[in-house]
Amino acid sequence: MPKQKTHRAASKRFKRSKSGKLFHHMSNYFHKNVKKRSKSVRQARKGKELTGNVAKNVKRLLGK
Repeated sequence: MPKQKTHRAASKRFKRSKSGKLFHHMSNYFHKNVKKRSKSVRQARKGKELTGNVAKNVKRLLGK
């Protein structure tokens, strides 16, 4: 049986932490930041954690 390939689009959009949690970047927070709250822009720099079935599906795409 052949090896499972990593879904390339998923590997570019999602990152895994050392403990195995999945993170993604928030959308719409890398331009036109003047009209956005500084707190929102600051929080958008960090990744948001994926949970539930979404995380389960992304782990399958990334190859566990």
